[in-house]
Amino acid sequence: MVKLVVFYEKPFCAANAKQKQILRSSGCTLIERNLLEHGLDAEALRSFMGNMAVTDWFNPAAPAIKNGEIFPEALDENEAMGLLMSNPILIRRPLMVIGTEKLCGFDADKVSEVLDRYVEPMPKINCMEKGCLSKYH
Repeated sequence: MVKLVVFYEKPFCAANAKQKQILRSSGCTLIERNLLEHGLDAEALRSFMGNMAVTDWFNPAAPAIKNGEIFPEALDENEAMGLLMSNPILIRRPLMVIGTEKLCGFDADKVSEVLDRYVEPMPKINCMEKGCLSKYH
């Protein structure tokens, strides 16, 4: 069985590296994407946030948050999404796609729960149809 996870990360982030190791040690196969160059439009990015509070969309360790330049609690959804789209370092990470579900942030219990629902079998390939055995006949 394959546990496939699309994992949007900040390259070289130590926390993301640990999260990826947890997923791999749980038998997951990762498709890694650079969160800073995510290529998502605002609607697609918003779909990762679900019913989270706007303040929870933001990475509290982002320099602009830590330095008091941006106050997520003072933003409405449109303002927040505008900031996230223009400065992806602000996005809480990782973003993950597991099955048909999208997650923002790494809550180990939630990730485990979702993985349990979306274990996918390996695709079946008929080797004869692909011609891989023809060289032996």
